[in-house]
Amino acid sequence: MTIEVRVPQLPESVADATLVSWHKQPGEAVARDENLVDLETDKVVLEVPAPAAGVISEIKFKDGTTVTSGQLLALIEETASVPGASAPAVMAPADGAAAPAQDAVRAAVASPAEAGGKLSPAAKRVAEENKLDPKSLVGSGRDGRVSKSDVVNYLAAKDAPGASTPGAPTPGVSKPPAALSPPPAAVPAAPPAPKPSLRGTRAEQRVPMTRLRARIAERMVQAQATQALLTSFNEVDLHLVNELRGRYKEAFEKQHGVKLGFMSFFTKACVEALRKFPAVNASVENNDIVYHDYFDIGVAVSTDRGLIVPVLRDADQASFAEIEKSIGNFAARARAGSITMEELTGGTFTITNGGVFGSLLSTPIVNSPQSAILGMHKIQDRPVAVDGQVVVRPMMYIALTYDHRIIDGREAVQFLVTVKQCLEDPARMVLGI
Repeated sequence: MTIEVRVPQLPESVADATLVSWHKQPGEAVARDENLVDLETDKVVLEVPAPAAGVISEIKFKDGTTVTSGQLLALIEETASVPGASAPAVMAPADGAAAPAQDAVRAAVASPAEAGGKLSPAAKRVAEENKLDPKSLVGSGRDGRVSKSDVVNYLAAKDAPGASTPGAPTPGVSKPPAALSPPPAAVPAAPPAPKPSLRGTRAEQRVPMTRLRARIAERMVQAQATQALLTSFNEVDLHLVNELRGRYKEAFEKQHGVKLGFMSFFTKACVEALRKFPAVNASVENNDIVYHDYFDIGVAVSTDRGLIVPVLRDADQASFAEIEKSIGNFAARARAGSITMEELTGGTFTITNGGVFGSLLSTPIVNSPQSAILGMHKIQDRPVAVDGQVVVRPMMYIALTYDHRIIDGREAVQFLVTVKQCLEDPARMVLGI
């Protein structure tokens, strides 16, 4: 029986998708739920699994083609599910070519654990992208098969020190082998290359933008063309935050299984400031100002494909531990490419941390249609005057880029002052003052 493989239903905000790469070609066997093709949208990469086991008989579109919801991508000749039943010969030029294809299908269906070393194709791809040893992964599927979710759980556990505590194994994770892999065999010396010219090769390479990169470029230009953007700065003394983190670091990890980082403090400080200055949490639609009575904070995450901004919903209701866990989960799944469209839509305010890359000062661009974004930067010990004395403190510059159409300079400056006060005296966030 012929099975159709179609483009899945795309979200309303996504008009089409680009076919990135096929993982199977006509005549190749495929197992049920095995990833056939990757589709890239403006925000995420979608995997299209095989709806049934069989052999690929026809591929309708080549790599790089733009497709829409419901379009026919490929045809699969389904294999017989009853033992002894004959399977149709698919894409066979002669009668004798049908048997090898059927044998390949039976191997893919009957022993999926053996195919690819017990890793599903999607899991294998994520493991290779993150340079993981397949032997360190334990699968939760049938016969120990490792799924993509097992690899994602491994990455999340890798970022959470509490999950690696002795005596508390994490599902999908096993101890790596103690023995080191043998060194690679020596490669024969290649003949000497011709001496390059003093000016070098001066080579050029032209590659098309990915859908995500093109969308980022479009949004950044749109924000600067349609909004009156202005940036204000302040600096924060983080020594009390550091003291709190040092004092409760071990107890926090032990109880919640996650590190107490800086992002939870900054998120809570921004929520307090947004409460006092609702215009910073608002957006513009035509000639209307839309004030949001909720706090959905976007957290910028850098990936190999580009910058994405998953949204922490109702951040005002989340605890410090919940914020840290959510951000760690976002980072792990962003690297694995498993962030969903719903997690990337919406948001009323954004926080971006260029300090992790060493940035001392920057002017971030607003994530339209939002009206403001807070930029965090590198923490650096600097001499400051405190009560007439020069002391060395861990200081950070913070920046607020905002839409001057609806946010006045007074509100922007006072917003930054509120964030500064909350971080320099964290008790304010507990007391709500």
